[in-house]
Amino acid sequence: MFFATLKLVHLLAVILWVGGMAFAHFCLRPSVQSLEPPVRLRLLHAVLGRFFTLVLGAIVLVLVTGVWMIGRAAKESVQAGLGFNMPLDWSLMAALGIVMIAIFGHIRFALYKRLTLAVAASDWPAGGAAMASIRKWVLVNLCLGVLIVCVAMLMG
Repeated sequence: MFFATLKLVHLLAVILWVGGMAFAHFCLRPSVQSLEPPVRLRLLHAVLGRFFTLVLGAIVLVLVTGVWMIGRAAKESVQAGLGFNMPLDWSLMAALGIVMIAIFGHIRFALYKRLTLAVAASDWPAGGAAMASIRKWVLVNLCLGVLIVCVAMLMG
């Protein structure tokens, strides 16, 4: 039951992160294109600030539950007198997940900071450039997230 709960929390955190990126990229972004740059960039800045805070929490949950599940499986294997070889799908999920976290770190702590500074200074061209970079890296992370889900479903 405990393992199932860990897996559920892990999956819900992934859904929040990947689903939020899909919503932002395919629904929110196209919907605000008709707004003037000052309004659009202020709105996107506010929305992304809230979303990035949720993603930070989701990342913590994904890491803690993922490490705990791997550790528990390893411990059970060793206690049964078997060696533990992490399954390929787990290794791929972990490696790609770390890449996603690194990309998110770049988005949140470099690109979003540029957007924040641009919005505060009413520098709309710089804000637009920051948003274009954020959009590109969110799409990369979205693709990686979908790939991880595919690996989990097809190999797991």
